Amino acid sequence: MIVGVPSAPDDETRVGMVPAVAADLIDAGHAVHVESGAGDGAGWADDAYRDVGCEISDDRGQILADADVVFEVAALGAVEEANPEQYRADQAVIGLLGPFDVADQQVQQMAETGVDAFALELVPRTSRAQSMDANSSQANVAGYKAAVQAAGELDRMVPMQMTAAGTVQPAEVFVIGAGVAGLQAISTANRLGASVKAYDIRPEAAEEITSVGAEFVELDVHAEDASDEEGHATEQDEEFYRKQRTQLGEVVAESDALITTAAVASGDAPRLVTDEAIAGMDDGSVVVDLAAGGGGNCDPTVPDERVDYEGVTVFGPTNLPATVPRTASQLYANNLVNFLENMLEDDELVIDTDDEIVDATLLTHDGTVRNPHRDDGSDDEPSDGEDAAPAQADADGGDGT
Repeated sequence: MIVGVPSAPDDETRVGMVPAVAADLIDAGHAVHVESGAGDGAGWADDAYRDVGCEISDDRGQILADADVVFEVAALGAVEEANPEQYRADQAVIGLLGPFDVADQQVQQMAETGVDAFALELVPRTSRAQSMDANSSQANVAGYKAAVQAAGELDRMVPMQMTAAGTVQPAEVFVIGAGVAGLQAISTANRLGASVKAYDIRPEAAEEITSVGAEFVELDVHAEDASDEEGHATEQDEEFYRKQRTQLGEVVAESDALITTAAVASGDAPRLVTDEAIAGMDDGSVVVDLAAGGGGNCDPTVPDERVDYEGVTVFGPTNLPATVPRTASQLYANNLVNFLENMLEDDELVIDTDDEIVDATLLTHDGTVRNPHRDDGSDDEPSDGEDAAPAQADADGGDGT
């Protein structure tokens, strides 16, 4: 079997295969063809791939024509200018395919071509699928980087220090959302020495929050059926959100840094933090809004821009994993290979739609558009990535709470 690894779009630094993981595939008897320069952004030159036995070519079209399986970082609905015509019949395409944003005609074209397209955003949250869960692996990186970015941009030190010149109090960090990204942001801020508080709509998240070093903020507003059967936060009525915003604002105003992670894969992110709450923070405070891709959790957020709002710096990153490309690529390559290996029988690709992981992620198969996330109505439900619900879901990738 030939695994093809094309370069990602120009603004993406991650790559779908790293040399160490490619070596394992090759040892298992598969061939790996990598487009020249595909790993440059993540720190792997072409020679690093050659050294483990990969074939390198600057002919993207040939790589895609030869590949039985294509590993994409982002394609179809996950990129601005998708090109379904580049794939061929009887080919499997696996990656972050933006299933909630992909145009109907693009999916239809993939089906008519005879492509089996798998969107990793739809990997179910089950124990068997954990090693394939790209939402979680990338949200983990995003949560880490959000905390580091907040610490780097603050105009004060983060940890407490007792010096001859006086005592420096620890920075106050508040994290909204306790999914994968949120918990990693909490853990990282705690390791940096901050005093960390966190909130999640799900009462059961309190134990997770305290286990990674934060104080759980309990609001005087209570949700009915705060989480679904898989443990993701569920949508509440507008009266709940109004009270929630008011009480969250009181904690936000006391914080030096705010990290928000509530995202909805299939729609706009919930607005949880008002302009007034941000304005109440001290000058020099920092906000990192991981839900910026869906419009943001905070009123002043602008996707991929740095905004100065009443003396507070508000960041709206939409692809933080790409700022830590080496680690993000290592984790993502493992997700892809684990996903592929789940479908291999005697080194042959077998697409079994009775497998819950295959069934949940397979967008096109046998000339048919499947869109499983739409068939079951889940395009109107909170995402689970990344790192999910309009109340508190982790972002980036979609990380759910």
